[in-house]
Amino acid sequence: MDKPVKIARLETENIKRVRAVALAPAETGLTIIGGDNNQGKTSVLDAIAWALGGERFRPSQAAREGSAVPPHLKVTLSNGIVVERKGKNSSLTVVDPSGNRAGQQLLNAFVEQLALDLPRFLQMSDREKADTLLQIIGVGEQLAVLEQKERELYNQRHAIGQIADQKEKYAKEQTFWPDAPRDLVSASDLIARQQDILARNGENQHKRAMADMLAQQVDTLQHKVTDLAAQLRQAQELLAAKSADLTTARKTAEQLHDESTEELERSIREIDTINAKVRDNLNREKAEEDALGYREQYDHLTDDLEQTRQAKRDLLSGAKLPLDGLSVEDGALTYQGQKWDNMSGSDQLRVATAIVRCLNPQCGFVLLDKLEQMDLHTLHDFCAWLEAEGLQAIATRVSTGDECSIIIEDGYVKGAERPLPDAPMPAQKTTWKSGEF
Repeated sequence: MDKPVKIARLETENIKRVRAVALAPAETGLTIIGGDNNQGKTSVLDAIAWALGGERFRPSQAAREGSAVPPHLKVTLSNGIVVERKGKNSSLTVVDPSGNRAGQQLLNAFVEQLALDLPRFLQMSDREKADTLLQIIGVGEQLAVLEQKERELYNQRHAIGQIADQKEKYAKEQTFWPDAPRDLVSASDLIARQQDILARNGENQHKRAMADMLAQQVDTLQHKVTDLAAQLRQAQELLAAKSADLTTARKTAEQLHDESTEELERSIREIDTINAKVRDNLNREKAEEDALGYREQYDHLTDDLEQTRQAKRDLLSGAKLPLDGLSVEDGALTYQGQKWDNMSGSDQLRVATAIVRCLNPQCGFVLLDKLEQMDLHTLHDFCAWLEAEGLQAIATRVSTGDECSIIIEDGYVKGAERPLPDAPMPAQKTTWKSGEF
């Protein structure tokens, strides 16, 4: 694979606020264009974007106000290609190292549009940023399937959870009678049991009546024994027999015990109340069973949901990401566990630069405007990261400090000899390196 293309040299004049600036940026790390506001810093980046990106990057008022000379841009790339715009119409000329002429199509092959317009990435929605990353690592379709499954499981689990909550609440609201029987009471069963007891009691009463009758017979016969001496022997025998029967009958009668129907009569009177309690208990039990069933479904769906989320994490962890700590969660880009709006400005730039670089690995540079949001320590770390990645960044910063590679003042490079009209512009070499302020 060919080395990523970088900017070796830039010459520009009469572009927006720029009068004349020549620059040879560092091959890797940061080249910082410093200066006060409204001096032409951003105009230098706009010139590079127009030169390499084509007409869509042409400023609405490209020519410097008050200049009779049309804009002139010349960018020399590390692969030997020279890009130039000049003349009244700022016509594009692209010449390769062999001297062959080409056009914008050749530049588009290795110049990433977002590298020229990083704010466009920064202003994307969270979903668009995440989709851009997924496009790079090639797992967008698989992740979309998992995310759809995750949404469906989450919605299903949410609905089941609501039903379970409702069932549990309904069960708690049901009246419960701990003294009520387990099953509904049948009036016919109670009456049948009552009739059985009454029949047994009737039989006992019959036996008692029989014993009373035998006693009367014994009395009568005793009188006859006195009155009928002639019949004494027969009467005595009959008396003995009847006396024996009487003894047996009395022993049986004494052992008999009448059963009470009071409990059954009370149950019959209160059958509706009892059954109402039983139904209350059955309703509560059914509600508790329903709630338990839905709760078990909820737990199963929770397990499925976690497995789906783990599959997403495994998918992303197995992919080659452009920056350690970068990921996609719930359809949004994250870095070190933080979503975009919670990232610091410097982390946002680091993430954006890493992603844009991976969109077209042949493009080895990126343009960064308004780098003053970074303090010097963060600037140092960012520069070290760029150098480690072999990336070239040309940036602007409202500053005139030693961290700046060049200072733009009134459209010129401060301290450089200002060229005469039509004279070649001397290149300004960068002097700032990571850690050397």
